[in-house]
Amino acid sequence: MDAPTEIGRAIRTARRAHGLTQQQLAELAGTAERTVREIEKGTGASSLDTVVAVAGAVGVAIGVIR
Repeated sequence: MDAPTEIGRAIRTARRAHGLTQQQLAELAGTAERTVREIEKGTGASSLDTVVAVAGAVGVAIGVIR
């Protein structure tokens, strides 16, 4: 599985655990519902800043492993 798909799955799992809809998460992260949907699917061309904002809104940390 590739990184965008893994990140998307982690965000979707966390969103559901928080009882949020994609629309609610989008509002919390300051983005569009479509963007959240694409991130969760591992598709689209969202900026890293947007992905980090969406992930952070549900407590998913994204970092660099060296």
